[in-house]
Amino acid sequence: MKAVKIDRPNHLEVIDLPTPVPGAGEVRIRVMASGICGTDIHIFRGEYLGDYPVIPGHEFSGVVDAVGEGVTRFQVGDRVAVEPNIPCDNCWHCLNNRHNFCLNWQAVGVTRPGGMAQFTTAPEKAVFSIGDLPFEFGAFMEPLSCVLHGVERLDLGMAGHVAIIGAGPIGLLLQRTIRLQGAVKVTMVERNPFRARHAANFGADTVLDSLEGLKPDHYDAVIDATGVVSVMNRMVEFARHGGKVLLFGVPPAGAQMSLEAFKIFRKGLTILGSFTSLRNSYQAIDLLKTGRLDVSDLISHRLPLDDMQAGIELIERGSENIRKVMLLPN
Repeated sequence: MKAVKIDRPNHLEVIDLPTPVPGAGEVRIRVMASGICGTDIHIFRGEYLGDYPVIPGHEFSGVVDAVGEGVTRFQVGDRVAVEPNIPCDNCWHCLNNRHNFCLNWQAVGVTRPGGMAQFTTAPEKAVFSIGDLPFEFGAFMEPLSCVLHGVERLDLGMAGHVAIIGAGPIGLLLQRTIRLQGAVKVTMVERNPFRARHAANFGADTVLDSLEGLKPDHYDAVIDATGVVSVMNRMVEFARHGGKVLLFGVPPAGAQMSLEAFKIFRKGLTILGSFTSLRNSYQAIDLLKTGRLDVSDLISHRLPLDDMQAGIELIERGSENIRKVMLLPN
C-alpha cells in the first residue's frame, strides 16, 4: 500500500509499505477520505506532538477490510469512522471519566499509524459506524467531536451573543454547533477574504476582518479558533463581565500567553481550554446523519495521497478559497 510518512519536521514522503494486518481486537480500514487538520500541520512543522516517524491522519473514514480475533461489532464491508484518541481505561484519569487526559494516551495518526494511507488499523473501541453517511462527511466525525466537547465545556445557555475568532473549518463548526445550542447572534472575525465571505454566506450574523471591530466587554462568550497566541492574548477584552473565554485553537507548544490578571479578576471571567473530545463520537455522527449540522460546504479541495504536502501548503497560504482539504487515498 501507499502511505505518507513524516520522519522529521518539514519532511514527508509517500512510501510503499506492507498492508497492515489487524491484531486481536483491531479492525483494518480501507481509507476513503482523510482530512488534513491543523494538528497534522503542527506535526509536519515540528510544533506539536508527533512521534517520528509517523503516518499522520486522524480525521478519516472508510470501509472495514479485515477484522482481528475477538472483534464483535464490525464485519468486512461496514462503513466506519475512527475516534483517534485511544485511552488505556485503567489510569487515574480514565477511571475518573477523563479519558482525554489518559496518562497512557495513544492516538491514531499521532503516536500510531493514521489515515494518510490506503489502509490502517485501529482498536475496535475506537471505530464507529457511519451507516450510509458519505465518507467525506464521516471524516468530520473527529473534528466535530472535539467541537462538541468544547461547546459542552462552554455551557453557554440560551440566547447568547458569541464572538468566534477564525472562520476556518473549525471556526465554522463551532459557529454551527453554538447555533444548535441556542446562540442568537454570532460575530466572526476572519482576515482571509475568501473565508470571511464564506462565513457571511453560511450562518454568521456579522463578519469582521480584524479584532478592532469587536465590541469591548460585550460578548457572553469569546472563542479563539486560530491558535495564534497574539490573538488569544486579546480574548479577555471582548468578553462581558461574568462572561466566558474558550481557547480552542491549538497554539505552538511552548508559546507563552500574556493576560492582564486584574482584568480577569475584575470582570469575573471564566477562561476555558478544550483538549480533544470526551466520548462525543455518537453525538457527532447523529448530527451529521440527521443533517442537523451540515458540512457539505466545508470541503474545498479533494486531492490524491501523493499531494499531501501540496494540500498543507494550500492551507498555509490561505488562497484558493481554502477550507477543508480531503485526501482520497483510494
